[in-house]
Amino acid sequence: KPKQSLSPPPLSIMFEKQVVIDGKGHMLGRLASVIAKELLGGQQVVVVRCEQIVVSGSLIRNKMKWARFKNKRMNTNPNRGPYHFRSPAKILWRTIRGMVPHKTTRGAAAMARLMSFEGVPDDFVKTKRMVVPDALKVLHSKTYRKTTLLGRISTEAGWKHAELIQKLEADRIAKGAAYYATKKEDNKLKAKAEGMVDCSSLNSVLQGFGYYVEPTAPGAMKAIKEEFKSELIIAVKGAADEEEENADE
Repeated sequence: KPKQSLSPPPLSIMFEKQVVIDGKGHMLGRLASVIAKELLGGQQVVVVRCEQIVVSGSLIRNKMKWARFKNKRMNTNPNRGPYHFRSPAKILWRTIRGMVPHKTTRGAAAMARLMSFEGVPDDFVKTKRMVVPDALKVLHSKTYRKTTLLGRISTEAGWKHAELIQKLEADRIAKGAAYYATKKEDNKLKAKAEGMVDCSSLNSVLQGFGYYVEPTAPGAMKAIKEEFKSELIIAVKGAADEEEENADE
């Protein structure tokens, strides 16, 4: 009887200090399953723009599902739960919690590594936001399938901050567009100034002290990579020929 491997399965595949995911255009269940796996592996995950997450099914179908879910409560004292969260961020949080053993120490620690927000908070405006290809609607949902935004479902369920989040997002996008336009103009002026300045005399002085490095010409790195690739192919072929000769002997 073969022995069973006792090595633990591979855990996190991201290995970043903190990963910020843009929830826009992601399917709710697929996104939650990927995040749950990463949380259990020790990864810190932040999800922004939860109101733009997509749920499969039409609005009427999802409203009926919500009505059935809302009817689930403790008969004698509803204050003890289950709690029916209205905000998109808490709906995503609860979906992920259902995929994590949250009543154990390991599961509680995993849930502590998760943060979810509607819109993009100021702390994450300048942070690079990622997507999850395994959960994108455009890759995993047919074009003729009916879908609903999580923010619309939350609004129908009683969430009252959709207009505020929409206004804040519009302000953020306008501010970012203005910053990008200014940055492009600054880069043009910088490139123009660098082209007008003659640094040949200064470069010779720096080279004398050992601080000057010749700038790489456009396309030089590509040529170097191609040369290295050809040399590698030749070396591999030579090694294969030697092995064949040794085998024949």
